[in-house]
This record gives sequence, structure tokens and C-alpha cells, in this order.
Amino acid sequence: MKIIDWYILKRYLVTFLFTLLILIPIAIAIDVSEKIDNFLEHPNLGLEEIVNDYYINFIIYYANTFMPLALFIAVILFTSKLSNNTEIIAITNAKVSFTRFLFPYFIGATLVTLLSLGMNHYVVPSSTKIRKKFEKEYIKSSRQKRDLKLVTNFSLQLTDSTYIYIKSFNIDTNSGYDFTSETYNGLQLKSKLFADNIKFTQKDSVFVPEDSTYVKRDSIFTLGRWRKRIIYKDRDSIFKGTKIDTVFNFTPRDLIYKSSFAQEMPTGELVDFIKLSQKRGVKNLNAYWVELFKRTSLPIASYILTIIAVALAFRKRRGGTGVNLALGVGIMFLYIFFMKIGEVLGSVPNVSSLAYVWLPNIMFGILAIYLYYNARK
Repeated sequence: MKIIDWYILKRYLVTFLFTLLILIPIAIAIDVSEKIDNFLEHPNLGLEEIVNDYYINFIIYYANTFMPLALFIAVILFTSKLSNNTEIIAITNAKVSFTRFLFPYFIGATLVTLLSLGMNHYVVPSSTKIRKKFEKEYIKSSRQKRDLKLVTNFSLQLTDSTYIYIKSFNIDTNSGYDFTSETYNGLQLKSKLFADNIKFTQKDSVFVPEDSTYVKRDSIFTLGRWRKRIIYKDRDSIFKGTKIDTVFNFTPRDLIYKSSFAQEMPTGELVDFIKLSQKRGVKNLNAYWVELFKRTSLPIASYILTIIAVALAFRKRRGGTGVNLALGVGIMFLYIFFMKIGEVLGSVPNVSSLAYVWLPNIMFGILAIYLYYNARK
């Protein structure tokens, strides 16, 4: 790398960090003003707990969210300054092509992309889990808490031949009512188990003497006022009782299919969850696919936004930095708008989540190519 490359790369990273450090305190100030009443409602809630459990994780989440915006604004600001100081004219007079001029920008975009990928796939999910736990305990209203812990009208495929249905289940108490389990042989119903109420007990384990170890079995559930119907070719057998313990290979957590929980799972766990849910016959997992694809598409946008920002600010304009910044902010908010539209449409059943999540990158990628070739002239 030449001296000019180091100079541009340094300005790229310093301005990016400076812009990010400006945006984060603004976000914190707005959030504090909105939630100060919630904090004061809990006299046992201390400043240390608020900072450690909430605002540190708040900063991690929003620093990662603001990265593309901070990157875009930073590139426009310092590239416009280079242009206004006629430094770019000196560079072009030295026979440096626009493509070569982009080289240090792409190194900076690569560093930001790698950082964002690591945070999106590993750091932010773990951080979000702690932050949402704090929000659930101290910020969410009673109604919101009730909605989070209550699952209604839920069906699940446990194996190729076993299906369950639960009318209502409370995640907090690990209990529910109107439970049904059906077992099939192909298309033929073999048995059907009903229970007025169901309660999750624990994960059972069995001691294996040969290995001197405990092996976990499936989850134990207690069924109340149960009835079981076994279907034979020429007759049916019906059994019933007031209480029975049985095992199923699911836990209460498997009943929760909310898009917000996808944000709390590291990528490996999220992929395993999607595969297991597909095997169990969950119909719409697009909200989870959207979260998975977004973790890669947003960091990759750093390259696209860098090209657009450099192409806009490369030439000296009447009005200077202000005009470039206004254009850039407008384009940035258009990108965010289309990104949100893509996330919403990608969560709809029976659509391609991948296509909708990557749609903003495709659209603005075309814009970046146009501006790139225009700037080369």
C-alpha cells in the first residue's frame, strides 16, 4: 500500500468511528427519556444493573445496527472534504484511476464487514438475550409479559408419525390444557391420546451401569384426566385415568415460535432450530429465515454503500459537503426503508425470504454500478 492508501484508510476508519460515537449517545439519550419512568417504578433496580444488563447490551446492538449508516455518512464527509480541498484533483492528475482510488475504501469496507459479520452472527444474539431478559422483567407491561409466556392453538410434528396439539400452554408455569397426541402408520391413525391438562415436569435421566454415566431421556410430562384410544382393524380399545406420567421429545421452549426469539439465537443454534422445526412440520419459519439472511446481507451492504458514497462525493459540487450529505442521507434512508419492507414481506408465508432480504442490496447494487461507471468518466 502507498502513502495515499494509508492516508485514505486512516481517514475512513477514524471518521467512521467518530460518526458512530456521535450516533450512539443520541440513541442512549432518547432511550433514557422514554424508559426513565419504567426504571423508577422498581426501587430495587440499581444503576449498576441498568448499565451492565441493559445499556452495555443496548450499545452493542445499536452500534451494530448503525454501522451502515455511520459508514455511509463518514465516507461522504471525508471524501467531500478531500474533493473540496482539491486533493482528489491532485490524485487524478497523478494518473490514479477511480478504480485504484477505491482500493483503500474497499480495505476499510472489508474490515467493517468482517467486524459486522462477527457481531451479527455471534456477539449480538447473546447480548440481545440479556437485554430482552431485562426488558421483560423491568420494562414490558403486564399484558406484554402475558402475551410472551402464553402459547395458544399450537400444533407440532414430533416424528414422522407423531403429532401433537395444545389449546393453550403457559411457558411460565410449564402447564397447559386440551392436549392431543396422534400416532399414524402412514395415513392410518393408530392411536390418539387426550388430556384435559398437561404439565412439564423435568428432563429425565437414566443411569447406565456399564459406562457409569447418566443418559438424558425425553421430557417428562404429567397428563391430567387423560383418555387413550388405540385403533385396531376390527375394534378400538379405550383407556383412561386421572393422572399419568409420559415422555415426549419436546420441551416448553419448542412451543415458542416468535420472530423476536430468533434475534437471541447465535447462528449455529438458529440454523439447528430451523432444521428441527422443519422436520417437525412447522408451517411458517420465514421470520427466522429473514433473521438468518439479514445477518449476512446487512454487513455486505458496506461495499455497496461505500461505492455509492464515494461516487457521490468524488467530484466537487456547488454547495459543497452539505449537498453531498443531503443526497447521501436521503439514499441511506431509502435503503433502510426498502430493507424494512423486505423484512416484512420476507416474513410472509410461501415467499422467498432470501430474495426479499437481499432485494435492497440488489437494487442499490445496481445504483452503485451506475454511479461507479459514471464516476469513472
